[in-house]
Amino acid sequence: MKKVGHNYILNLLYQLLMVILPLITAPYISRTIGAEGIGINAFTATIAQYFVIVAVLGTATYGNREIAYHQNDKEARSQIFWGITFVSWISATIALVSYIIVITFLKSYHTIYLLQGLLILTSLFDISWYFMGRENFRVIVFRNFLIKIITLICILIFIKTPLDLTKYVAISTIGGFLGSLSLWPYLRKEIFKPKFKALNLSVHFKYTLALFLPQIMMQVYTILNRNMIGAFDSIRNLGYYNQADTLIKAVLSVITAFSPVMLPHIAKMHAQNQKKRVKELIVKSFNIISGLSIALFFGLAGIALNFAPFFWGEDFIKVGILIFVQSPFLIFISWNYIIGGQYLLATNKIKIYSTSIIIAAIVSLITNLILIPTIGVVGASISAILSEFSIFIYQRYNTKEDFSNKELFNQIWKYLLSGLIMFIIIFEINQTFKMNVVQLILQVFLGAIIYIFMNFVLKTKLWEYFYSLLFKIIFKNFKKNL
Repeated sequence: MKKVGHNYILNLLYQLLMVILPLITAPYISRTIGAEGIGINAFTATIAQYFVIVAVLGTATYGNREIAYHQNDKEARSQIFWGITFVSWISATIALVSYIIVITFLKSYHTIYLLQGLLILTSLFDISWYFMGRENFRVIVFRNFLIKIITLICILIFIKTPLDLTKYVAISTIGGFLGSLSLWPYLRKEIFKPKFKALNLSVHFKYTLALFLPQIMMQVYTILNRNMIGAFDSIRNLGYYNQADTLIKAVLSVITAFSPVMLPHIAKMHAQNQKKRVKELIVKSFNIISGLSIALFFGLAGIALNFAPFFWGEDFIKVGILIFVQSPFLIFISWNYIIGGQYLLATNKIKIYSTSIIIAAIVSLITNLILIPTIGVVGASISAILSEFSIFIYQRYNTKEDFSNKELFNQIWKYLLSGLIMFIIIFEINQTFKMNVVQLILQVFLGAIIYIFMNFVLKTKLWEYFYSLLFKIIFKNFKKNL
């Protein structure tokens, strides 16, 4: 577990960077390229993402798990790596050619669509799944950190007006592409050269294809709503939705930093038939994630209405409403990361996972078709929550024999009560005082203190884990100083 803790800290630091960077770029971009430009970028990127799905099939998830199963066998993991990589290259080439053919028939944004095509090339060369399977997060975090910082600097230097939208898309997509390429030099000591007769391409294709259906269904309910906002509402409102969704996903990344770290670790324990240990880790993860996600849900909802115009500008008042409506999304998707992303995938229960994604896609399609034409972009936010909730209900029903409700939910009322008290106080302050930097810091700090205090009073599991970790750190430093 020491290695898991180290990897979690590394991944958490990177995810914190992913929260901090939007705090720098989002208000800057909203004031330079505007809601219309943000909407165009979001709309064109969603089209490219459909082809990215075809490009990656299910190679990232499957590759992560298979490398984890064979961490200590260099020969086996080398052949697995090359087999999965060649499958990915074939599918990515087909996707790229198809994408180029499709965009030639589109009537507008041709240059931007062409630049978005770099997302497909990025997926073609992305091998981060290998290092995740090896539980080597240092390489990934260092690479991503460097690329993100360079991208940020380029945005601040080159993006000045709405006319710089094309430059903004170019900087974003080229940064990701270079990031994928930068991992390849680290493979030299990791794997052997491929033995082409032993690649088992058909086997790898079969399993990646099994994960392809849930991947494409997942994109239906995470991307299709953006297309539908653009079609049934407006590009401007898509820009508002994109900003709200980006902030929520940035906050979410702090919560879910544990998931990519735990997947290979649990997969390895599952391969070693350590069922009891797997169950203990899932229950513990669920408690930690529940406590964090409920805190962030209430905290984000408490400051949302006045935060949006302060952060993005007066033209983005509607973003605050969307954040307020969509913030419960954090709870359900966090639970799904634990049950689906950690447990079902790691233990190879792909059928349950896949079916839950298909159900969510159907729920998303139906609710978006009903809600967006009637109540506009707010309907897309409600649809996102309902989709994640449907995943949770199905996955929970099919794991009820593995985990009891008492094991998973006996602490939830404590977190909800703590969060509700925090929300009432923070919301009142948010509506009473004009938002500025000092007020924002005060509200966030006060919210954290209230939530931590309530967890202490109610003696939650999250407080126990936090106190235990804090005690170990203090005790360790005390021993060093003796």
